[in-house]
Amino acid sequence: MAEPLGQRVVVGVSGSLGSVTALHRAAAEARVRSAELWAVLAWEPPGGDLPSRGASLVTTWHRMASEQLMDALDTAFGSEGPGVPLHALVARGTPGRALVATADRSDDLLVIGAGARGRLRRGMWPSVSRYCVARACCTVLAVPPSPLHHSLTAIHRRNVWKLPLTTRSLTG
Repeated sequence: MAEPLGQRVVVGVSGSLGSVTALHRAAAEARVRSAELWAVLAWEPPGGDLPSRGASLVTTWHRMASEQLMDALDTAFGSEGPGVPLHALVARGTPGRALVATADRSDDLLVIGAGARGRLRRGMWPSVSRYCVARACCTVLAVPPSPLHHSLTAIHRRNVWKLPLTTRSLTG
């Protein structure tokens, strides 16, 4: 892959609502800076790297990650695109390491979704944003969740528990 000549805005993508919000913010930052947008989706083989895994499985997982990245970009930008040069990168490894390795120049901007972090989630899964802030050699912009994220989570929780939806539950 050719090394870009100008500034880069690197953004982590997972396909979640938070990563779509981060994609939009990264595209806006890239337009303001006249920079290239680098969308990065990190993936790891299920169960970790085992020597017994066949090359065909690894190829399949890489293809699935590529499809997930393309779906996320299509969800975020549609056929219009982000309005700046876009590079889609599928990187094998943990999200934090892949993002820090990609945003490896001091003039890069690394954009990540901050996500909702409850106690249980913090205990079970490490924070990608915290990893990136601690280790990146460039500026890191952590984008908070969309205000709609909390409402959608509440609606999803009510649907899972088969609770009735009322306008009060949507506004409170």
